[in-house]
Parts: sequence; structure tokens; C-alpha cells
Amino acid sequence: MKRYTPIIIWALLVAIGLSGLVTLTSQGPEIIVKSYPQSQQFQNHLNEIYDELGRTVLNPIDVEEAEKKLTVSPAEIETYRTYYGSLAEQIDNIQMQYEDRIREAEAKATVKQALVDERDGRIEDIRKNFEDDSYVEKKVLSEKKRQLGRLVHNYKNTNAMMEIPLVYSLWPVGGGDAIKGGEVNGAIGYERKFNTENGYLKISGMDASFNDTNYYEETTDYMDSSVQQGEGVSLSNDDLQAIVQPTVLYEGMVAVPKSVFQKGGVLYEEAKTYQSIKIMLIVSGLAAIAAIISLFTIWKFKWTWFVDLPFTKRYDAFRIDLKVGIFLILLLSLVNFSREVSGRLNAMANGGYSFSIPNAVIMFAMGAIVIAFLAFQIGNAITRYQQLSKLENDLQNSYAMQLVASAKEVFLNRSIAIQTFILLIGFFLAGAGFIFGLMEPVLLLIYAFCVLFLGMPILFIYMRRMGYLNRIFKATEDMAAGRLNSDIKVIGRSPLAAHAVNLNNLREGVAQSLSSQAKSERLKTELITNVSHDLRTPLTSIITYTDLLKNPDLSNDERAEYVDILDRKSQRLKTLIEDLFEVSKMSSGTMELYKQRVDLTQLVQQAIGEHMEQMAEIPLDFRVSVPEEPMPAVLDGQRWWRMLDNLIGNTLKYSLPGTRVFVTLREVGGMAELVIKNITAYELNENVDELYERFKRGDASRHTDGSGLGLAIAQSIVDMHDGMMAIDVDGDLFKVTVRVPLLV
Repeated sequence: MKRYTPIIIWALLVAIGLSGLVTLTSQGPEIIVKSYPQSQQFQNHLNEIYDELGRTVLNPIDVEEAEKKLTVSPAEIETYRTYYGSLAEQIDNIQMQYEDRIREAEAKATVKQALVDERDGRIEDIRKNFEDDSYVEKKVLSEKKRQLGRLVHNYKNTNAMMEIPLVYSLWPVGGGDAIKGGEVNGAIGYERKFNTENGYLKISGMDASFNDTNYYEETTDYMDSSVQQGEGVSLSNDDLQAIVQPTVLYEGMVAVPKSVFQKGGVLYEEAKTYQSIKIMLIVSGLAAIAAIISLFTIWKFKWTWFVDLPFTKRYDAFRIDLKVGIFLILLLSLVNFSREVSGRLNAMANGGYSFSIPNAVIMFAMGAIVIAFLAFQIGNAITRYQQLSKLENDLQNSYAMQLVASAKEVFLNRSIAIQTFILLIGFFLAGAGFIFGLMEPVLLLIYAFCVLFLGMPILFIYMRRMGYLNRIFKATEDMAAGRLNSDIKVIGRSPLAAHAVNLNNLREGVAQSLSSQAKSERLKTELITNVSHDLRTPLTSIITYTDLLKNPDLSNDERAEYVDILDRKSQRLKTLIEDLFEVSKMSSGTMELYKQRVDLTQLVQQAIGEHMEQMAEIPLDFRVSVPEEPMPAVLDGQRWWRMLDNLIGNTLKYSLPGTRVFVTLREVGGMAELVIKNITAYELNENVDELYERFKRGDASRHTDGSGLGLAIAQSIVDMHDGMMAIDVDGDLFKVTVRVPLLV
């Protein structure tokens, strides 16, 4: 219990301090500062008295003047006329009412005649209603006057607390005689003067909200059935607006004797209770101030109070959304505690003086418990979530996230989800139907029909689906074990059939992946072999001729020859390493391009011109076809030149001497298309994709001086310019096609 003592004391001090703050921010200061005659409750009493004075003395309604403003509209005349139906219906109704009575008075001639005269008089009155509008208008106007009189009577006799002896001396601001009332006996307990500085007394007249509904509810005892029903006659909104009294402003003085608030006076008990509440609020305010001072001095908050409490581990095991729910409930409880304190103060300010010390103690104790648990939750969260990883983990493990994940998983396939829900609902209805069928034989017959013609077909379909699902599971196990020889049989168009198709596609993909992996391993082995060979050949020559140069007996001619060989082999090795480094940079995407406007026609012509001597030596007949007008494109000119040089160099190395080489540049669909076709001197593999591989040569015996990186570098350059490069082989015909976007 000692562990909880400081927490309980601190929480109680916070509750007391919080109530003090609420007191200071609501009606508390108004109650403390003001005396009872200045209170809102007493002012409410005065307002009721002012209203009654207005109705009876200061601003009464003149019934005669109000009656002159009443009007009758044609719609009201028609409503009154047809209130009980058409002319024929009303006459027939009257005759039926008197028929039995006249028959019973057959032996009494005088009575019978009186009844006949009365019947005929009422029928004649009804006929006049349908013949003369002015006749009906007079009747409606008379009824309205009667209703108006009763309305004004009720309005004037709405009692206020006139038992409070009010002394007043008032006169209209616009001019008029002074109106006085009451006498001062003894000292004055309350006095207020109405003038320009303090404000005038505003007396409003009857408004339209005091309508005929109130009138009918309050005057049932005074009227017969026809008037209660109104016969379609009632004071309209226009009538009520016409009789509304204008607001009148008064100046003068209003006073209440002091004896009213003293013992034996009308308001003595209220004044006494108000004074008690004031003392209680002063005490509670001082207590709140003392509590706040204690919270900053003696009972300072310490997080250590909430560390390793007996229930901390259990609380930590709660999911985070459950913790948030508890926190919100506690926070709403604290807000409700504040509103309860504020509400009681507001009620006190308006005369609701109910107060109970036991209830207040219970309320503060509950508030302290809520505050203590809120402080524990906040401290626990701050301590626990200093590491964001814990917060992320708790969020992932929350009920909400699991529910969302489960909902997503359920509806990954909507068809299966819907079918599952239908089955669950079907099983539920089957059970409920069986129970209701036992209670009622007719329902049992309907239940049997539904089972035979609905339940059994659905069950049959369900069993077939489950069998098919098991076959899919078995085939999946075979695929997982590496047995990829047979497809899963696709039956129907259900989601399970679609799943079988996906598994078959997956099997084919795995088989292709294994084939591609084997091919990749083979190419990787060839790449290592080719790199080793191409690097080792010039390096071996360099080592060999370096050893020969160490012989002091070499002649100058031999030494010069060896140095020349070393130079050529070193340049060969340098070119090979640079090409390898460049193609690696291009593949990794670390090479920057410096694009600018380039004329492709001129660039192709220059590239061909650079190799004219080599073409003549081989010899090769280059047939070049380029457009006469420029073909602009945004390119890195240096890189594009390297691509062209590689393609032309590749043609010079591997073309059959004495053959033709066709170079064509043209525009195709907004793209510049370069096509180079030649007859190869070496037999090519039909798999053209391997020609893109690094260190792959058309000369399989590797007798030429190529590095095997030319096409790989050209492909990378084209890719970096968002272009396309394709290779086609048809027997000995080798064709390279390059496309790049033109400048629009």
C-alpha cells in the first residue's frame, strides 16, 4: 500500500486543483464576488416580475383595438364552410341526427314541432353558409374575437412571483405619465435605476409564439365541443402578428425591501443557501490553491512512482489499441469530471443549490483514480516508446492491424470470400430452419424442400470443390519436391481453376528459370575462360619478350623488334582493360552523358570516312545510303561516335573480304534507324543473344584482335540513350539495327 500512497495523494491534489481551475473559469467567481441580490437567480425572479408588469400594467393589450385588426381570408371562409363536408353531406347528417328524436316525440306535438323547427333552422343556417360569404365571414370573425379574448385573458393571467413586494416608479422614454407601484417599508435591500447610463427597462409585448395551440390546451373547460374543434377557425399567424404589442422602453427606479432577504422574508431561504454556497466555494478555491502549490513544492510528480508497479507487466501485455481505448475512456471520464464540476457551478449560479458532501467526496475520489491511471498510461508510453522499434512492433501486433490484414486476406479473392459467406449463412439458416421446422410442421415441409433442392446441390458442389482443392494441394507438393513433369488439370472456371492455371504458369516459369540459370552458368564459365585467355595472351607475350630483352647479346635490330612487339602487346592489353572498365561503368549506370544536338547523317559519314583505308586494304565494298538533309538528335556525341566506331570496326574484323557491306540511315516513325549488313567470314551461332555477351566473338578460334566487348559496349551506349539495338543472323548474313529518337 505504501507504493500507492504518493500516487493517491498526488492524484487527489490534481483533482482538487483541477476543480479549482474549473471553478475559476466558470461561474465560481460570479457566485463568490456577487451578493444574492446581484445573483442570476434573483435577476431571474425580477425578469419574471417585469414580464408580468408588462402584461398587466406597463404594456397591456387593448382587446378592442386588437379585434379591429382581425381579418378573414377567402380560404378561411371556405374551410369553415366545408369543415363538416359538402352541402349535401351536412344536410343529410343533420337529418339523421334529428330523425330518431322526432320519431320518439311523435306523441308530443309541441316537442316534435320544436325539434322540426330546430332541424330546419340548422339546415337553413348551413344553406346560408354555402350561399353567402359575408354571412360566413361574420361567423368566423365572431369566433376569432372569442378566441382572441380567451388568449389575451390567459396571457394577462400568467402568474409570476408577485409575492415579492416590488417598489417601482417608471415612465416611458418616449414620453407619458409616470407609473408607480408598491410602498417602501423599512430599508432597501435592492435598488436599480434605469436611465441612459445604466440602460432602460425593456418591456416587450405578447409575441406570436403565444399561439392558439397554447390557447386550446389551456381553455378546454371554457368551450363547447364545436369551439374546441374550432370548426376550422383559428387565429392565423397574420392575426397574431397584427396584435403583437411593440416593445416599450422605461426609465425610472425599481427597488425591493431588505426585509425580503431577512428571516421571515420571501427569499430568506434562497439568500441563506446562496451565502452557504459562497462560503463553500471560497473554501474549495483556497483548497485548490493549496493543492496547486503543493504539486509544485511538496508533492512534485515523479515517474519513478509508476515504474515496475505490480500490474505493469500485465498492462504491457495489452495490445496498443486496447491501451488507446482505455486511455480515451479515462480521458472522457476526466472531461466529464470537469464538466460535472462546471455544471454544478452553473446550476448553483442559476439557483440549483443541491449539494451533497458524500457525493462530492465520491466524485473527487473517482476523479483522482482517473487522473492516476492517466498519468500511469502516459508515463508507461513515454518510457516504452522511447525506442521506435517497440512502437512499430506494437502497432503491427495490434488488433486493428490484424483485423485489417485478415480482412484483406479474406477478400484477396472476392469470389471465394463471397462463396464462404454464403456457405456460412446457409449453414446458419439450415440450423435455424430445422429448429423452426420442429416447432411448425408446415415449416418442416418447406425446410425439407429447401434441403432437397437447394442444400443438397450446394453440398454436392462444395464436396467437388474440396476434392479438386485436395488435388491441387497434391500437385503443389509435387512441384515443391521438384517434380515438374505434369500440369495440374484445369476443371471449370472457378477460382480454384484459375489457381490451377497460375500454378501451371508457375511450373513453366520455374522450368524456364532453371534453364536460364543453367545457361547463365555456362555463359559465366565462358566469360571467365575468355577473359583469362584474352588477358593472358598479351601478358604472356610481354613477359616473354621482356625476358628476351634481358639478353645482352641482342643486336639493335632484334632489340628494336622486341620493343615494338612489347609496345603492341601493351597497347592491346591497355585497350582490353579500358574496354572492360568502360562496359562495366555503363552496366552499373555510373557513366554520365553530355547530350547535345548532333547531326546523325554527318556523324555516320565521318565514321565511314575514318575507316576508308582499312576498307581498301581488306578489301570491302561499303555501300552507304544516308539522307541528304540533316537528321538531328539529342545525344552524347562522343559516346555515339564510340558506338558507331565499334559497329564499323566489328564489320571490318569479321566480314568476308571482297564482299559488300551495306550501311543505311533513314527515318522510321520519328526514330532514326541505322542498319549495317555484312557477310561474315566465320560461321555464327544461331543464338544471337550470346553475341551481346562480354568477350563473345564471331571468331570462335579467337584469331582476330578483337576484345569481344564491341557489341556489349555498343548495346550499353544505345540503352543509355533510350534507344534500341537488335542483331539478326541469316546464314552468313549479319545485320545490326540501331534506333534512337529524333529531335522533334
